[in-house]
Amino acid sequence: MSYKKLQPELKEVLQNNKITAYTAFQKAVLSKIKGGASLFGIAPQGAGKTTAIIIATLQKLDCKALDDAPRALIFVKDKQSALELAAEFEKYTRRMDLRIYCAYDEQNLEDQRADIYDGVDIVIATPKRLNKIFYLNGINLGLLKLFIVEDAEFLYKASVYSDLIRTPESLEKCQYVVFGTQFDERMSRMSESFMANAEIIEIN
Repeated sequence: MSYKKLQPELKEVLQNNKITAYTAFQKAVLSKIKGGASLFGIAPQGAGKTTAIIIATLQKLDCKALDDAPRALIFVKDKQSALELAAEFEKYTRRMDLRIYCAYDEQNLEDQRADIYDGVDIVIATPKRLNKIFYLNGINLGLLKLFIVEDAEFLYKASVYSDLIRTPESLEKCQYVVFGTQFDERMSRMSESFMANAEIIEIN
């Protein structure tokens, strides 16, 4: 995805944040994501994975709110990770009308259902809580475009991994993006099931 071809709103906010060029990792993955490919992005800390998630998501959603159902779902480790990622998103979306919502276990479940029903574009969630909301018919994933996992190392727990993979079972068509520092057993299992055609992009 050429920097010059970004949505004008996104390009402006990147420049305001003094981001005028991509990292090597971002160059490798962003054009693939824009083209619709599912992928595993493997790179060390500091390679720009979080910013790549933000750029890819905002570009895919045209930097605009639309309808009520979420179009991007991002899985994270815990409450702190969700709030930190939401704060990073907010640095880029202050002049956009995109609605970002965090769903984690410490919140009241009924309140979460009501908040999501009111309309969101991007949901940042822990697998366990998203799974509960989904099976209570508290979230409509019929318009989902992006299914993202940030820092997939947290999936080392079998119970967390099981919660995560329940969601793809209910999706008809979606683009999957999983980021981590190494390609491991959990990712291999994803590639054998719902990410069968995913590319592996690794930057050392």
